Amino acid sequence: MTITLNHTIVPAHEKEASARFFAKIFGLEVEVPVGHFAAVHINDVLTLDFADAETFESHHYAFHVSDEEFDAIFTRIKEAGIEYSSDPMHQNKGQINHRKEGRGFYFYDPNGHNLELLTK
Repeated sequence: MTITLNHTIVPAHEKEASARFFAKIFGLEVEVPVGHFAAVHINDVLTLDFADAETFESHHYAFHVSDEEFDAIFTRIKEAGIEYSSDPMHQNKGQINHRKEGRGFYFYDPNGHNLELLTK
């Protein structure tokens, strides 16, 4: 049996705004209509389900993307003026990393979740 992650719940202060932010940056769509969750389909099998929460700890979400997807998302990050860093502690602001001969960076979403993009 192959185990595949189907969905995960992402706590947010405003689920719809958070889902729209994520979808815009990643070039995706928010599932309509929005019910209990504001869902964003990441691929054919994975959905991020944004849910309203008053308090929550920040989470880390890492996304492996192609070079073309990286370029498109990185362009949207820069156009939106979102601060990014090459490291998960955000000490090397304005830089990307080249781990494993790929490219990667980290940025925070409006809820304080630490999002990572990597090509390798």
